[in-house]
Amino acid sequence: MTEQLPDSIAEAAAALRAGTTTAVELVERSIARAEAVDGASNPDRLGAYILRFDDQARAAAAVADQELAAGQDRGPLHGIPIAVKDLLTTSEGPTTAQSSAQDPEWGDRQDAAVVSRLRRAGAVITGKTSLSEFACGFPDPDKPFPVPRNPWDLNRWAGGSSGGSASAVAAGLVLGAIGTDTGGSVRIPAGFCGVTGLKTTWGAISTDGCLPLAWSFDSIGPIARSAEDCALVLAAIADDATAPATIDLRGLRIGVDRLDTMTAATDDGQPDAFAAALAVLRDAGAEIVELPLPDYVEVTAANYVIMLSEGYAYHLPALRSRWQEYGRSTRTLLSGGLAYTGADYVQAQRVRARSWQRARALFTEVDLHVSPMATVGAPTLHDLLEGDQSLVFGSLHTPYWATVGCPTAAVPIGLTSAGMPLSLQIAGPPGQDAGVLAAAAAYQRETGFHRLRPALG
Repeated sequence: MTEQLPDSIAEAAAALRAGTTTAVELVERSIARAEAVDGASNPDRLGAYILRFDDQARAAAAVADQELAAGQDRGPLHGIPIAVKDLLTTSEGPTTAQSSAQDPEWGDRQDAAVVSRLRRAGAVITGKTSLSEFACGFPDPDKPFPVPRNPWDLNRWAGGSSGGSASAVAAGLVLGAIGTDTGGSVRIPAGFCGVTGLKTTWGAISTDGCLPLAWSFDSIGPIARSAEDCALVLAAIADDATAPATIDLRGLRIGVDRLDTMTAATDDGQPDAFAAALAVLRDAGAEIVELPLPDYVEVTAANYVIMLSEGYAYHLPALRSRWQEYGRSTRTLLSGGLAYTGADYVQAQRVRARSWQRARALFTEVDLHVSPMATVGAPTLHDLLEGDQSLVFGSLHTPYWATVGCPTAAVPIGLTSAGMPLSLQIAGPPGQDAGVLAAAAAYQRETGFHRLRPALG
């Protein structure tokens, strides 16, 4: 049994400044934990990492300790082990996007803007995490990449597309990670793995050095065990250096849409878990207002049309020349963009423009909005790859908020009947990323679901 990392970034940062641990010790624990549950020779490998930077992380941790000892404090991430999704460039190693079709030298091995900001904040980059191929495909066992598995049950999916980042945090390999979100790719794995993740306001975080899926939606956001920790990461990577905020739920108006009629499947325990979460918010002083999301079906459809059209446009040259090097599901999904015409794309963008206006109008009626992240827990890999995928994807409710560009946090609210995490979404007006996380943190102060850990290793 390896020694665990502290429970949170905040706890680790306090320990570093109290002298009860060092950045080197934290990195050594991170490496030992990764080797124990995610080593390449492990037959029950978690599949969280594509590439680890053990030697570079040790060296960076030693520098962090020297700086802290000399009184140079870069902030709460100084000396903290952080992993990044392998869609972002780093100087230490290639960017594969979990695809044999990707040129690993893309980006010239320069740090993505987000990675540069993490380093300036003193974070120690531990490696590149696994993902759905090009942020859209399903796991393909025939390809030479790890399958991101769920630490709550290794036979289940970690979620996509930032599955490795969420899995690494939930399994205690790192204290925080970076993911990307185009239609739910931060929130789905965070929710399925029982941690916290934030889809940031579209345009709030620089995407320089991040392989695109759909430029109209692509955003970068933090994944950590708690909303408080996500806020610490956000403050380091946001363009406006947003400071973590606190919020009092008393007097806040929170809109709610249970999306009961918009889901393909529901776990037996989800309605009660969601109702209990609303009760916590109400007991904390919030006013709960039933407020359906406007044009839900149309906005969700627009997300798929735009995402597939833009993804197909970006990948078209490689799809023509390297078709077999793409995973089966990825090439099928991306080539589906061929089915949409220019008129379809323009009409979807018109729907999107109207939805932006209506979302902003919605936030003149309420301060925040809450809905299920999903009405099911993580599916088994067998069901995902061989079963009825519409039952899974028809039970996810993440694309809406990606389409309207609003900051949205995925927050754990309990477990399914099979013992898998459930999650809700807290959304707020554009630019209120710190406020959304502050509301999530206020909820988490009243509950303990974000502190639950899977029994792994």
